[in-house]
Amino acid sequence: MDAQELYALLNWFERSSLTRLKLQDGSFCLDLGREGAPVSVPASEAVSPAASIEPAPQPVPEGQESGVPLNAPVVGTFYAAPAPGEAPFVSPGDRVQRGQTVCLLEAMKTMNEVKAPQDLQVLSVLCQDGQLVEYGAPILRYQPLQPCSAGS
Repeated sequence: MDAQELYALLNWFERSSLTRLKLQDGSFCLDLGREGAPVSVPASEAVSPAASIEPAPQPVPEGQESGVPLNAPVVGTFYAAPAPGEAPFVSPGDRVQRGQTVCLLEAMKTMNEVKAPQDLQVLSVLCQDGQLVEYGAPILRYQPLQPCSAGS
């Protein structure tokens, strides 16, 4: 199932009167549900174990930025700030601690916080505010920060 099909399915489910939908296709499994209010799935459950492994930096073609991409854990609308008119969560050059929110992705009227997977320095933000982001698309590029060693 590609991102466009998944997005169409999510929109269909949101408009339907169904309260539960489970779909499995090979290794892909989608389990949606609601009871009066939208169901929020914690990011730790929404991401497969393989997706939580940090990718190794890849060689970058000339003219493109280096660093490790932070990919979208869900399909949704990208928001750089907690609310319109407020400062963005992160900007290029910012140092971010592991677990700190770097952006929001809105999916099915639920705001999903995307958190830093480790201590890092933001190299670039790749999405525009309000942009639809596909699952697995790069949101930002970063440089991992090494922990300070005691005695140095």
